[in-house]
Amino acid sequence: MMVADGWRELKAALSSVIPAERLIDDPLRTLAYGTDASFYRLIPQLVVRPENEAELQHTLAECRERELPVTFRAAGTSLSGQAVTDSVLIQFGRGWRDHAILDEGRAIRLQPGVIGARANQLLAPYGRKIGPDPASIASCMVGGIAANNASGMCCGTAQNSYRTVRDIRVILADGSLLDTADAASVAAFRASHGELLAGLERLSRETQGNAVLAEKIRHKYRLKNTTGYALNSLVDFSDGIEILKHLMIGSEGTLGFISTITYDTVVDEPLKAAALAFFPDMGTTCRATIALKQAPVSAVELMDRAALRSVQDQPGMPAVLKTLPEGAAALLVDVRGNDEAELEARMQAVQATLEGIQTLEPVTFTRDADTYALYWKIRKGLFPAVGAVRETGTTVIIEDVAFPIERLDEGVLALTDIFHRHGYRDAILFGHALEGNLHFVFPQGFEKPGEVERYQALMDEVAQLVGVEYGGSLKAEHGTGRNMAPYVELEWGPEAYALMWEIKALFDPGNLLNPEVILSRNSRLHLENLKPLPAADAIVDKCIECGFCEAVCPSTDLTLTPRQRIVIRRELARLEALENQASDADRTRMTQLEQAYVYQGIDTCAATGLCATQCPVGIDTGEMVRQLRRDQSLDKAALARRIGRHFSGAMRVARGGLTAAGAARAVLGVNLMDRLSTGARRLSGDRLPQWSPALPRSAPIRVLDHASSGDASRDKVVYLPSCATRIFGADHDDEAEARSVMEITLALLDKAGFEVILPEMIGHLCCGMAFKSKGQYEEANHKARELNRELLVASQNGRYPVLCDTSPCTLQMREHLDERLELLEPVTFAHDHLLPRLTVTPLDERVAVHVTCSSTRMGLADKFVVLARACAREVVVPAEVTCCGFAGDKGFTTPELNASALEGLAEQVKACSAGYSNSRTCEIGLSQHGKIPYRSILSLLDRASGTP
Repeated sequence: MMVADGWRELKAALSSVIPAERLIDDPLRTLAYGTDASFYRLIPQLVVRPENEAELQHTLAECRERELPVTFRAAGTSLSGQAVTDSVLIQFGRGWRDHAILDEGRAIRLQPGVIGARANQLLAPYGRKIGPDPASIASCMVGGIAANNASGMCCGTAQNSYRTVRDIRVILADGSLLDTADAASVAAFRASHGELLAGLERLSRETQGNAVLAEKIRHKYRLKNTTGYALNSLVDFSDGIEILKHLMIGSEGTLGFISTITYDTVVDEPLKAAALAFFPDMGTTCRATIALKQAPVSAVELMDRAALRSVQDQPGMPAVLKTLPEGAAALLVDVRGNDEAELEARMQAVQATLEGIQTLEPVTFTRDADTYALYWKIRKGLFPAVGAVRETGTTVIIEDVAFPIERLDEGVLALTDIFHRHGYRDAILFGHALEGNLHFVFPQGFEKPGEVERYQALMDEVAQLVGVEYGGSLKAEHGTGRNMAPYVELEWGPEAYALMWEIKALFDPGNLLNPEVILSRNSRLHLENLKPLPAADAIVDKCIECGFCEAVCPSTDLTLTPRQRIVIRRELARLEALENQASDADRTRMTQLEQAYVYQGIDTCAATGLCATQCPVGIDTGEMVRQLRRDQSLDKAALARRIGRHFSGAMRVARGGLTAAGAARAVLGVNLMDRLSTGARRLSGDRLPQWSPALPRSAPIRVLDHASSGDASRDKVVYLPSCATRIFGADHDDEAEARSVMEITLALLDKAGFEVILPEMIGHLCCGMAFKSKGQYEEANHKARELNRELLVASQNGRYPVLCDTSPCTLQMREHLDERLELLEPVTFAHDHLLPRLTVTPLDERVAVHVTCSSTRMGLADKFVVLARACAREVVVPAEVTCCGFAGDKGFTTPELNASALEGLAEQVKACSAGYSNSRTCEIGLSQHGKIPYRSILSLLDRASGTP
């Protein structure tokens, strides 16, 4: 069978069970979805997105029949190349996010699509958490955490997945399913797969009987170690089921697929303190680390002088970082406790441990939340600091080794010497010192002559030093992947290596599960299929493709994520740079990518900038998209100018349209209106906006004919109703709140004793965001200048605060208007200025809160919840609902983005009386998809504060 025929036949066979939209083989999405956080590039022939175990089993059967390899992918944040393939990529999305709390939080059952931080959020009410705590926990998924045996800063070797797994549900290469928590499933598996279990038990007996090999395995797993398979399962257990269960941990999808894992959870001690201790040299630092191994600490993070230098100039960093001598190093010591006495005792124990060890400054612990967060910001900012300053076109490589802690000091010095001898003088060192686990981070390009050879020479020498001379781990926590597969035998020796191949043959005799990962006969595998990172756009060129942005992106489950948008832009830049050297295939591919990118990359981007809050190097992919929209819409600049110069008229037209839509709704009814709108949109080729049942009434603009109270004793505030609140009034179906946002705001300000000042030309004013989001920067800047002038006049050059009733507009103004203006959105103004003036009685209601993207970017999430809790008995913040995807008008023009972003919202808020936010357009989409009315947070405060 021809290979191409094999892919076509596979897709046809799978389409009988899996819908076509979840069988992806177009050039754009195979490239985008096939990219992970490693520095390797393989493009899958087919991406399959099964939604349940039956679909996955069917996929495996069809691939097995055609001998087509498969690779499993969760979040794609792995660094070692274990989640890329040029065959079949199986991705796990919304259908794999189920969870269950067991034993009052002492255990948790999770599917592989659950984000690690979400698991801890579920466990927080019980004072527990999962053991693994990788740095990527806010974006990586449980499937990858288990498959890589990822650890982190606090979990060490005692709380990783291998040590805390209680049960697994696993699907093997032959499609069989084993649930170790189900006695019937175990009994059936013993009957059907007795040969496999017997083989594992035989290997266990042979290994335990080989004293030298058994001791070597025990030694290796005293350290953090994810190189190769979990051979410790052969010495820790003798029963085949237990061996299989633990072999699956860290197997990187090469032995089977973990469809569910049950973790024994660990205590999450609530009280925390940290000290940043500085030492004169690395030797002293390592000796302090060894001493702290026996102390009651939660984490000890080591940072060398180069690492500290990489962040010392960032805002908010302690001044002492700039004064440290060359050769100095630091330890971040974290101590936690269940109560005050325990925490104090542990801090004193650490102080006693460090007595007699020279430090550059006295070691003092802080319990101040801001300082504690600053210390961890230093540590967590090291990797992105290198990424942010690297030369465009280079990648960032993070090596992940572990030394026996008793030899940590000499190992560090030897490793540093190797890096310097090979010309890697920009490398920084940091790591989880208690485990001897060190990360060397350095920029690396592969395009220039000799760079691949230089990297190879470095890796050869590092592998010999760490794996052989020091008996350490070449991959302590990031997984073997493709990156370290050629060195597994060097680290483990031929006997243990042969044992690993036997394990692979028992589970996957056809070598169809993630071949070339962990085990490979190709000694140059780590040097092949290196990812190109060409310059594409200065806005995004520093992207390291880590994928941290994806967890908060509203289009993640619809089209592309920020990382994937950047991947495609880079590929287009690479193809464009070929110029006359481009082949016909290259030109065809470029055309296909450009055409598909319009919808996949540009039209479905909310462009709210929320991705920048998660990006290690602060990239706002939305800004890149807005620039692309500008390039697309140059011919619309004149129209934008006309609208901007006649803005009050445009607002009147918009309100008139709402009035007409409301009248049609009253005559035709909601269902017929919806069908007619959907049909008209379809006939127009999606050019017409989609009518929404949540489309509100027209706003009563005459409420702004506001008369001054004439009370000179009142404090003054400038009130700027946004364009959205000047257009959109109250919901048609909201019986409990019939007022517009403007009416609510004016009533609340009066109740709190404020004299309201309205800017002149208020109907003509706009912050410019409506134009900027469409790429119309010239008109956006013009409107911002107009608004700036009027607000300065109204506020007497900043003498009075300015309240805007819409959060996104406030953020836009903060970024573009005069710094003299004190610009406040509803949450901040209500929390800081209204609550102290009002008598608030919490309503006996359960309410939902939606923290908008702009509120998140302004750091208002906690204040938002505090305000809501002051006004209602119970507050629900729906999990994993970040950006709503409405994005000004996307809810009308690209309604599928709003629907995808808010899938599952209704289930989470169904017991709430109403929802509250601080953006009127967001509230339209939230009302539609949440199936409860969403209102301004000011409405909640007004209701809770009663009549004056």
